[in-house]
Amino acid sequence: MASDLEARAKEAFIDDHFELSVELYTQAIALSPKKAELYIDRAQANIKLGHYTEAVADANKAIELDPSNSKAYLRKGTACLKLEEYQTAKVALETGSAMASGDSRFSSLIKECEKLIAEEMGDLPQESVEETVQEPVLPTNNVVHVSDQLHQATVEAKPKFRHEFYQKPEEVVVTIFAKGIPAENVAVEFGEQILSVTINLPGEDTYRFQTRLFGKIIREKCKFLVLSTKIEIRLAKAELITWTSLEFKKDNRITQSISVPASGSQRPSYPSSKPKRDWDKIEAEVKKEEKDEKLDGDAALNKFFRDIYKDADEDTRRAMQKSFVESNGTVLSTNWKEVGTKKVEGSPPDGMELKKWEI
Repeated sequence: MASDLEARAKEAFIDDHFELSVELYTQAIALSPKKAELYIDRAQANIKLGHYTEAVADANKAIELDPSNSKAYLRKGTACLKLEEYQTAKVALETGSAMASGDSRFSSLIKECEKLIAEEMGDLPQESVEETVQEPVLPTNNVVHVSDQLHQATVEAKPKFRHEFYQKPEEVVVTIFAKGIPAENVAVEFGEQILSVTINLPGEDTYRFQTRLFGKIIREKCKFLVLSTKIEIRLAKAELITWTSLEFKKDNRITQSISVPASGSQRPSYPSSKPKRDWDKIEAEVKKEEKDEKLDGDAALNKFFRDIYKDADEDTRRAMQKSFVESNGTVLSTNWKEVGTKKVEGSPPDGMELKKWEI
């Protein structure tokens, strides 16, 4: 059955029905999940469709199943090149070239990678690169077409889990809200600018989230953690820039540097036509006035308690909070040993009665 599907998938590919080819290869893989050639051929069809992140995932799976298959490295290198992951592409192509020394496709693509890496690093003028870089000459079954889907995140099957992200100056944290997933069922791969998450659910379709990231990451410093309610992924930024989105968008690439203040740095200064003021001096004067202010009645008592709380250690603060809350504001204790092991009962003033309200 799997061989029949594979034959039909090859025919669909030859007839330029690439979407049908991918669908048939997917069905064949479901029946023969350990056959590397199926992933390699599906990667080729995905490349034709412009589904480059999916092609990389297929190539990686093929390499995992058969590390000696040079075509798997060719597919990975081709897809990574289109994703502008030039370093990753070069490594894959060099590995495959060592296994297929007579295949000129590898040398052609490696040269293109080297020129694009030099351009990216600023070693070659832009004009020089444009004059010398040419599309690699590939056989008909390896011609790659650029698609609008290059810059879009891809998710295989219908998304089952919600995801979101936030960022710090040095990292981006991605959260996938997948509850109760065993850690051994989760696989996360980091590329130069690619994030791939695969969740294998017994009896269900495999969930896969893959996207080309807004910026490049340091793969060695990236990590993930599978928790009871979510999967938390930490991406180490290669550049200290603000990511305006998780996914790469060519028309939305804003390289806004993030300024990380050093410890003990001075207050920021702002342009103004008014005479400069010594804000540190003004702040000190205000604090001195507050300290010297003469208060009466409840105001003086409240200030007294605030001063105690401000200068207290952690146990004293806990005692004050617990006693005040549990007694409905009638008791304020600073002795944690006394109130920490029992509930603090209310103690109303003389002549007053404490009542519990039923809701």
